[in-house]
Amino acid sequence: MEQRTPAAELRDRMERFRSRMDRDNPSWEFAAIFGRANQFYFTGTMQDGVLLVPRSGEAVLWVRRSCERALDESLFPDIRPMKSFRDAAAGMGACPETVHLETEVVPLALLERFRKYFPFRETGSLDAPAAAVRAKKSTYELSLMEQAGKIHRHVLEDVVPAMLREGMSEAELGGEVFARMVREGHHGIARFGRFGTEMILGQLGFGENSLYPTCFDGPGGCRGAAPGAPVLGSHDRQLRTGDLVFVDCACGVQGYHTDKTVTYTFGRPVPEEAAEAHYRCVEVQDETASLLRPGVMPSEIYETILGGLEPAFLENFMGYGDRRAQFLGHGIGLAVDEAPAIARGFDEPLEEGMVFALEPKKGVRGVGMVGIENTFVVTRGGGRCITGKNAGLVPVG
Repeated sequence: MEQRTPAAELRDRMERFRSRMDRDNPSWEFAAIFGRANQFYFTGTMQDGVLLVPRSGEAVLWVRRSCERALDESLFPDIRPMKSFRDAAAGMGACPETVHLETEVVPLALLERFRKYFPFRETGSLDAPAAAVRAKKSTYELSLMEQAGKIHRHVLEDVVPAMLREGMSEAELGGEVFARMVREGHHGIARFGRFGTEMILGQLGFGENSLYPTCFDGPGGCRGAAPGAPVLGSHDRQLRTGDLVFVDCACGVQGYHTDKTVTYTFGRPVPEEAAEAHYRCVEVQDETASLLRPGVMPSEIYETILGGLEPAFLENFMGYGDRRAQFLGHGIGLAVDEAPAIARGFDEPLEEGMVFALEPKKGVRGVGMVGIENTFVVTRGGGRCITGKNAGLVPVG
């Protein structure tokens, strides 16, 4: 399955990044890209190094380790070895007064080591321009996300129901779901842009464990394995008749992700109130998807959808209690949590080829988190789903 990012893709991405920097930061002179996801996006490899992009002149990927691997897997035109930033500084010439870098990603200690050989005085941010360029997917990128979506749909809709058995723990289910996705072609991690977080699955819970509070900015909950490892699922909580099963996870191919949530009912249906809330969430997903068209602003979609929801339904919508997410969906690609979001404050019009995970969900006391999530591509006819159309509340047993 391994493949190299085409050279034409890399050229187009760099050209669009430079144009976006010209638009957003007209006086920019020099950019330094340290983040692994951004390095991969622009060069096709993830190494210990830095991608240096001067406004005038060609970009160079300087690699500490492993330059051999970078040269093997990347078609980027200029990859050079370095022992330290001293080598990169000698190869790039004079340093300008201001350097733009990923202020959301670069630790202070790394910045100071870099500044030792690149003695700039001011820093600027390239986070927003890079995110804007990454938001619009190419045909090549969409093909990888569609592969991930097929795996995702198959495992969550076709395979998981047969995994559910009375007495199994959340952790057991999480391990089986993960193992099956990897066997089907999943790349094995879920990568998030915030602090460069990587996890192995997502959120999973039986019953009210799907409402348990987490530090993650999303509507769902997860108790996890332990306070020191609040991931995967509890080793103690076992599946019982009448449980709602909540599985919210990412799947990826060649670094590109899709996001999907499916709920299952084990042994007997959930109460009518919970079922009604769930299917209303499905309607909200479909209504939101219909608005994913070029030229529409994400903030406008958010206000339109929320403005049409009943006051009673809004209670515990997109979370539980006071833990409510302030969005209806999020961009997705090399990270699960890419910009833009379907939320207030995102006022740039959508473009064809952007991709969003829509996840309207609602917490129900005594039951758990109902709702749905799927991944959609922006098209002229509205959002095109690439992760399946099962409405959830899949009956099992």
